[in-house]
Amino acid sequence: MKKFSIIFASLALTGLVILFTACNGGDKKKTETTANVQHPNTPGGGTGRIAYVNIDTLEANYTYLKQKKDEFTRRQAGMEAELERSMMQLQKDAAEFSKKAQAGTLTQSEGEAGQKRLLQMQETLEKRKNALTETLIKEQEAFNKDLHDRLDAFLKEYNADKRYDYILSYSEGGAILYKDESLDITADVIDGMNSSQGKTADTSKKK
Repeated sequence: MKKFSIIFASLALTGLVILFTACNGGDKKKTETTANVQHPNTPGGGTGRIAYVNIDTLEANYTYLKQKKDEFTRRQAGMEAELERSMMQLQKDAAEFSKKAQAGTLTQSEGEAGQKRLLQMQETLEKRKNALTETLIKEQEAFNKDLHDRLDAFLKEYNADKRYDYILSYSEGGAILYKDESLDITADVIDGMNSSQGKTADTSKKK
């Protein structure tokens, strides 16, 4: 039996682009991680303050994400084990039925009933496999949205002083071909999101 498996798409982080457009006017802080570039719609003028988050590093160090990945892995392993047991039982019953049929110890009605039962077992197993697959996919999609919302909310708070016009995502082999490491705010994001998650967990325990 081929192992039942679902490939998770890096929990929807890879390729994620979070875009913040700063309001016009007002004082804006300049930091060591600020880059000035021309706006494509403003020839010869205008600046854009840019930073980026290394998604690969975030995936490897964001505690909440790692915990969820472990949970998905355990759930998937449990589902695979369940289906494996059901398949082994089906194969065992099929082998016993075949042995009796070859020995000529089954009546016609017993043979027909046995074949029907095996077919029903097979259909039940297929339906169960499809149901488990659908469940995992829905859970993955829900988590992807939750993760996106968490990152979005954190970056909005992080960029409340409007120091950056754009915060982009970077991943190895992605669309961004070059990065200036002085613009990397990944460590700040990881520390902030892990700290925020810790506070959320403490609040839940108190309740």
